[in-house]
Amino acid sequence: MDFKTLPSGSIRLENVTLPGCLIGQSGLVRTSVSIVDGVIAPDGGTPVDMGGAMVFPCFVDMHTHLDKGHIWPRSPNPDGTFMGALEAVRDDKPGRWDATDLPPRMDFSLKCAYAHGTRAIRTHLDYFGETDDARISWDVFAQIRADWAGRIDLQAAVLTGIDMAADPAAVADCADLVAAHNGILGAVTYPEPDLRDWLMTYFDAAARRGMNLDFHVDETMDANVNTLKDIAEIALETGFEGKTTVGHLCSLSVMPEATAMATLDLVAQAGMDVVSLPMCNMYLQDRIGACTPRNRGITLVHEMKARGINVSFASDNTRDPFYAYGDMDVIEVMREATRIGHLDHSDDDWTHAFLGNPARACGMPVPSLAPGAPADLVICRAREWTELFSRPQADRIVIRGGVQIDRTLPDYAELDHLMEAK
Repeated sequence: MDFKTLPSGSIRLENVTLPGCLIGQSGLVRTSVSIVDGVIAPDGGTPVDMGGAMVFPCFVDMHTHLDKGHIWPRSPNPDGTFMGALEAVRDDKPGRWDATDLPPRMDFSLKCAYAHGTRAIRTHLDYFGETDDARISWDVFAQIRADWAGRIDLQAAVLTGIDMAADPAAVADCADLVAAHNGILGAVTYPEPDLRDWLMTYFDAAARRGMNLDFHVDETMDANVNTLKDIAEIALETGFEGKTTVGHLCSLSVMPEATAMATLDLVAQAGMDVVSLPMCNMYLQDRIGACTPRNRGITLVHEMKARGINVSFASDNTRDPFYAYGDMDVIEVMREATRIGHLDHSDDDWTHAFLGNPARACGMPVPSLAPGAPADLVICRAREWTELFSRPQADRIVIRGGVQIDRTLPDYAELDHLMEAK
């Protein structure tokens, strides 16, 4: 069989390799998967020997920034630092992030994600005092979500500064806008004397509207920064019934062990979801001039998992000042997370962190290989983990609704007309 082309119609993929955790087993399992009438079936279809190829359900990428994507050519990070990224995005945004600029950049990212085998995405949308620009972003997002319906399920979480809560009316206005788009309320948290009061404002605004929360938290290597503890305590004190997601949590990796473990105990008690962004964190954290970085910035994913915390990994930024690289490819995220976070020689069910875990955190359908599930699959020529993670799997097959899709990636030249520097 030509690996790149599967027969059309109902087929039985014989001699495939599945992560056992996806079918209630351990290790890697050789088996078969039948596709009949666009769904996974117990049996049936024309047999096709797949030579041990690994099969996954299509992925969920739960932390991205579609509104920032692909602005690097016109607004690069001048020094690769976190502050350099903030300033570059701040300067790029005014007068640019509009109904002409946003759609092609967002659409480009989604074309990449779709071709790589992603079925669902949560994106953050900036909202930093520029309310007119922010409303444009949400209008554009609504149209993009409609355009991509049936291919990629889209959610959006607003990204504000937590200090916006100094004006509770501003938080209410923002929350109303986001709620009207079935979105998620969120903010970047940082240590301030009024942080607990500001968090209370966000939790209250979300609870009143039946919304979930998604925070960017402690994206720093300062061991003294622990706003995660405040978030967990507020979640427990308020009895918040929605989902609370926290991302980054870099400072946990450098703070005293007892403090970090006590904080994780609170996170577990509060039932919060965690998303780790290892590629972006390694790019930005501990970057000091021409010095070699000492710290990776990845959060304590093993210790979280041991406490029953729902842990996911995601792409984060793509070709923007916060991360100069990336292609919305969850297999790349899997590969790098495995290397950076030492997921190998560990539990053999980390596959959930790219499928069911993010789906549950986002309240989305959980990708499945069970009979009756949509035949949305990613098939890689690799037959086991070292083969999978040693190559980029550029020849993977993606099936959506039982039909093999065209995996041609968009040409970067499509965005050239948007890349003129100010």
